[in-house]
Amino acid sequence: MADRFAGIRYLMPRWSAKLGAGLVIVGLITLFGIVAPFFTADPRDSSNKGLLPPSPEHLLGTTKLGYDVLAQLATGTRGSLYVGLLGGLSAMLLAIVFGILAGYFGGWLDEVLMLATNIMLVIPGLPLVMVIAAYVQNTEGLGDFARSSTLVALILGVTGWAGSAVVLRAQARSLRTREYVAAARVAGERGLRIIFVEIIPNLVPLIAAQLIFGVMAAVLGEAGLSYLGLGPTNSITLGTMLNDAQTGQAVGSHAWWWFIPPGAMIALLGTGLALVNFAIDEIVNPKLRLAPQAARQQRRATKAGKGVAGGGAYA
Repeated sequence: MADRFAGIRYLMPRWSAKLGAGLVIVGLITLFGIVAPFFTADPRDSSNKGLLPPSPEHLLGTTKLGYDVLAQLATGTRGSLYVGLLGGLSAMLLAIVFGILAGYFGGWLDEVLMLATNIMLVIPGLPLVMVIAAYVQNTEGLGDFARSSTLVALILGVTGWAGSAVVLRAQARSLRTREYVAAARVAGERGLRIIFVEIIPNLVPLIAAQLIFGVMAAVLGEAGLSYLGLGPTNSITLGTMLNDAQTGQAVGSHAWWWFIPPGAMIALLGTGLALVNFAIDEIVNPKLRLAPQAARQQRRATKAGKGVAGGGAYA
């Protein structure tokens, strides 16, 4: 009983500079993406003044077609956050289904689910996403949904769950041998109830880390697809901004205010998510948390040894 919610308790007392910095960065970007679109101009409203540098009228300048870059950045940040969250959640749900079910039940179900997982692992991710996105976008009958950010997010989620499933499977196989899980089976609890009540609560830190990794992968994946022209066309994201800047020859025109803001926003978001992910990894793996302390102690011991040796030589 004492170990049942150990995974949740691990989240409570741990705090680090990486976690704080990551949460601040992600929180500010999320706040910007949610609030800023209400205070900026219409991102598709052209001023007929293309490639204007930053000015009091347009704080981040305009694009080649006269669109306000700040307005597009605000809307694009919201769009990328939506794609990242939906894609990360989709990948995480599939990873939980394939990983935890395979790890807990074992047997033929484990073999079938792991076969599907291994197939997804050996297929190159980006080419697979490109093929699926290109095929779906040319499919008749889907209408506007074929080039929507929702479809892109779902494609990224469906193709990005395999790695997390392998990690969760290994942990589920370990937890199913614990005493409290055996006691639940002896008491007649059903397998699915044991998974939701006994297994998943102990995997909360690991699931959170995999979810954040999935969100980061979805944001970067959407940016890559959009840069290649396979992203959503009926919505604005940071990736579509980079694609517009590339097709509009922003680099050749020295319009740095067009391509640097979305690129910097993607880099900052990735940095913040990575810092949070590293902090959660330290929660999950105590060795990572204790490694810096051990290194500092070793350096102190080395310095102390040199001091003693130096003092002895001087004497």
